[in-house]
Amino acid sequence: MFRNNYDNDASTWSPQGRIFQVEYASEAVKQGSAVVGLKSKEHVVLVAVKRSPNELASYQKKIVRIDDHMGIAMAGLTSDARVLSNYLRSEAMRSKMIYGRALPVGRAVNAIGDKAQTNTQEYGRRPYGVGLLVIGQDDTGPHLYEF
Repeated sequence: MFRNNYDNDASTWSPQGRIFQVEYASEAVKQGSAVVGLKSKEHVVLVAVKRSPNELASYQKKIVRIDDHMGIAMAGLTSDARVLSNYLRSEAMRSKMIYGRALPVGRAVNAIGDKAQTNTQEYGRRPYGVGLLVIGQDDTGPHLYEF
């Protein structure tokens, strides 16, 4: 069944001071495909390795467009990345509808950070097992963030 009694929840500490759910999430990111982001003064680029687990499975998309000015690349659990990318898309759309402007990239990264943090504080939820590179272009230039 379970490895021990302390890996059921993200808010339960082991006697050694470890939270196993957080360690499992970081291990899922380590198991993911390589993703690289490059930034210069004028451009920002994402590159991902396209690999399929075997010949019967198709590859999974690792680079996702969020808005006209923003995109993400993922390593880890793609289902968790899909949840976060859908959240980012809705935030970008909300910014366009309410304020009439594109969502600033820094604010988008803060929003997904806040969303991910709540999972480590609520009972019955688990941390996201995905690492993201978020790129974007706004008035201040190109941006590259690691989540």
